[in-house]
Amino acid sequence: MSPTPPKLLFLATEDWFFASHFLPMLRAARAAGLSVTVATRFARHRAAIEAEGARTVDLDMERGAGRALGPARALWRTVRLLREERPDIVHAISLRAVLLGGLARRIADSEAAFIQAVTGLGVVGADSGPAGRTARFLFRQLIRGPFEMADTFYLFENEADARWLRLSPEASNVVLVAGAGVDPAAYPATPLPGEDGPLRIALVARMLWSKGVDLAVEAVTRARAAGGAIELSLYGAPDPANPRAVPLKVLEEWGRRDGIRWHGHTSDVAEVWRSHHVACLPSRGGEGLPRTLLEAASCGRPLLATDVPGCSLFLRDGCEGRLVPPDDPEALAGAMLALAGDRDALRRMGEAAAARLRAGFTEDHVAATVEALYRRILAGRPR
Repeated sequence: MSPTPPKLLFLATEDWFFASHFLPMLRAARAAGLSVTVATRFARHRAAIEAEGARTVDLDMERGAGRALGPARALWRTVRLLREERPDIVHAISLRAVLLGGLARRIADSEAAFIQAVTGLGVVGADSGPAGRTARFLFRQLIRGPFEMADTFYLFENEADARWLRLSPEASNVVLVAGAGVDPAAYPATPLPGEDGPLRIALVARMLWSKGVDLAVEAVTRARAAGGAIELSLYGAPDPANPRAVPLKVLEEWGRRDGIRWHGHTSDVAEVWRSHHVACLPSRGGEGLPRTLLEAASCGRPLLATDVPGCSLFLRDGCEGRLVPPDDPEALAGAMLALAGDRDALRRMGEAAAARLRAGFTEDHVAATVEALYRRILAGRPR
């Protein structure tokens, strides 16, 4: 009889999030010889995840019997999973899953190694007010307190998030990964659209206030008022479950403004970049390493983003595009006008972005880093 393979349990918030960002990590786990289970809320992407060789388990972190009971049910389900499956590794993806997995691991008295993958601080990181500061303090106390047991590892997409948890990026249990990575074959570099006509800017993201969608709208409005031939396309769906979602009525109103159009969700991001010159993400913070910027860079598009952790990790001002201060629509408008007036710079920055992506931010880079972590953990565990 062949020996039973070691087990890995992924905890994630939504199936679409796992399927769009983390299949390279699933493949890395399989390459390391692990039997993989993915626990998340499933809607439309179960088949894609199972096609990669994973077993799937339903885990709803929010809904169920309403928001009050949903987290409690998710916790109890996770505790049962840990006791029944007895995984060798638990890999929790996103801050919410980290909190759930850490508490469940304590209750279940699990001996599994625990990978806390902080993929950005999200709404909590983007909130600079008292509520955001309080939430960040409490999360740090939990993650570095009762949830930090033996065999705890941390996976970050930027060094700032490691320092937020008061961890050194060089620590032996800290691993930095190139975001979710991008497959350049799926996002090939293509020539910029023709130089005639307006500068076409696209923002591809969930329609959240924290993503700075309103700042992009305001900046384009100002740039056009100053005489700039600039157009903005918004691609993304509203997220009613997110407290920072832009209301549908607001998106529809923006889409009626001159030079601005809201397209809703797109399933073909590469096609978006074939018809646009610049990728814009004026985030207010909370990013890990935004995949939307990596996809645009892979397609050879210059980037226009705010100087917040995650965005500034990949984008170097004046090289792959332009960085502007967060929450500053005037500076953003000025950068748009400058880009509109220098098409040679657009081409040069787009080429630099495509080269930087391929040098260290592909799915293969991510898979190699994560597979090495899995193998290191397994090598240190009793057989």
